[in-house]
Amino acid sequence: MTAVIGIFDSGVGGLSVLTEIRRELPDADLFYLADQARAPYGVRTLAEVAEMTAEASRWLLDRGATTITIACNTASAAALHALRAKHPDVPFVGMEPAVKPAAVSTATGVIGVVATAATFQGELFASVLQRHATGATVLTRACPRWVELVESAEVEGPEARQQVEACLEPILDRGADTLVLGCTHFPFLVPLIEAVAGPRVRIVDPSPAVARQVSRVASSTGGSGRLILATSGDPERFRRVAYELAGIESLEPVLACTWNDS
Repeated sequence: MTAVIGIFDSGVGGLSVLTEIRRELPDADLFYLADQARAPYGVRTLAEVAEMTAEASRWLLDRGATTITIACNTASAAALHALRAKHPDVPFVGMEPAVKPAAVSTATGVIGVVATAATFQGELFASVLQRHATGATVLTRACPRWVELVESAEVEGPEARQQVEACLEPILDRGADTLVLGCTHFPFLVPLIEAVAGPRVRIVDPSPAVARQVSRVASSTGGSGRLILATSGDPERFRRVAYELAGIESLEPVLACTWNDS
């Protein structure tokens, strides 16, 4: 049976992780699922997100996924440990804010972390701080409007810049010299983030490290390079935004996912 790497996010943000996985594993067969009908996840309770993430993972497993990448910080915070326990034979790779490399590289000792509110509520984030942020000041900001901008492919222009400035200014004003992207949607805003933060602020995106971890744990990384895209939202809209944001397109039609078809 051909090995398939399943990749899951609430929307298009996980395409930033998909891009890195394709760069790391160009021959791997990938199956990407976006739960856009129930997005955004960041404003939901962790219990809700855990249930939806388990459902999405089951959907991918039923369609042949042999490794699952939860390319969503909120979903990882809510469900990663439980899914690993429930499916011990399936490698699960999740996201966590890259506080460790930020703590190593900061000169001021002040780190900013931007994510969704739900990501900050999970035990995973608390554990990351306890393990890696000793001696550093960590400033957190929930930026839910950034997710909406990316979902609409509005990653430039006056409105996007205003939203980036509003979220970053309180962190920058307190001396942060390192900024951790704690949501997979946010790499698509990096050009604006760089413009607002300036050259002295280092931006840390965990996506390349996640792709390397997928390469290490996947049951197989060979294949034909096939890519399947699926969404619980509007397939045509998802196809368009995936191309506009990341130049990603599939040779096959985008699948429509409904939760009663698993």
